[in-house]
Amino acid sequence: MLNRKEWLALIALTLMWGINWPMMKLSLREVSPLYFRAMTMTLGASWLYLFFRLRGGRMVMPQGEQWQTVMLLALPNILGWHVLSIFGVQELRSGRAAILGFTMPIWTVLIGAIWFRERLTRRVVCATVAVALAVLLLVSHELQHLSGRPVGVFWMLAAANCWALGTLLMRRTPLTMPIEAVAVWMLLLSCGVLWALAVSLEPVPSFQFTAVTWWSLVYGVLINYGFAQIIWFGLARRLPPASSAMSVMAVPLVGIGSAIPILGETPYWQDGVAVLLVMVAIAAVLLPQRAPSSPSSESTP
Repeated sequence: MLNRKEWLALIALTLMWGINWPMMKLSLREVSPLYFRAMTMTLGASWLYLFFRLRGGRMVMPQGEQWQTVMLLALPNILGWHVLSIFGVQELRSGRAAILGFTMPIWTVLIGAIWFRERLTRRVVCATVAVALAVLLLVSHELQHLSGRPVGVFWMLAAANCWALGTLLMRRTPLTMPIEAVAVWMLLLSCGVLWALAVSLEPVPSFQFTAVTWWSLVYGVLINYGFAQIIWFGLARRLPPASSAMSVMAVPLVGIGSAIPILGETPYWQDGVAVLLVMVAIAAVLLPQRAPSSPSSESTP
């Protein structure tokens, strides 16, 4: 069981992750997607490195074959997720992007079953059906509107699948470096690729942003890449599956709710139904099954 301090940290983490979706959308009003990711990730990864280093963490640079391992893990976990998801946020309402992005636990289980021959349970099948219905509902709603962006749905699904694949690779890759060092070096290595893509594909920003945009960028650096990651590293090793599932399920809800005051987005009924379907699917794959009671534990008449 989590103590009071850990519950407060989990609630703060959920709020930070959820609010980050409309904050990203806010930044994209004045900053192009790749420059946004390059700037916030570079500054965020740098201060994460300094934080863990000052706390006495072993932030050693990868050596020998460790470089290959870190680069391999960074491809889906960092580059795939962060690049594809920011294009999805650009095309979709932020709350809708959050719903689709957090289908990642279901794809993790499905990819594990298809590629790594992990067991596919009845609960996973039900979760897959629920996610499929949610995706079809959102795609159909995007197609019904002339201003709809159905391509954004596919960007977000591709991003969620990258995250899922990266999660599976992390589980199966023996790591000799501390997980904090692996995560920070994945971010730092990805920054170079992001800057190269941004310079090649997008015009250089003028940096004459409004105060609101500057605040949204600061949020991305200090909160999303900073405090949220620090809290997550502190909780990850001792977070029970049920608590993890509740946090993941709540993030899209926070994303939809916070988009109302931040962006003025009014959710459609399709978003409400879709987020409920995704919550059911996440619960099906993440919440532990209740163990069958033994005869000795049953009460006697």
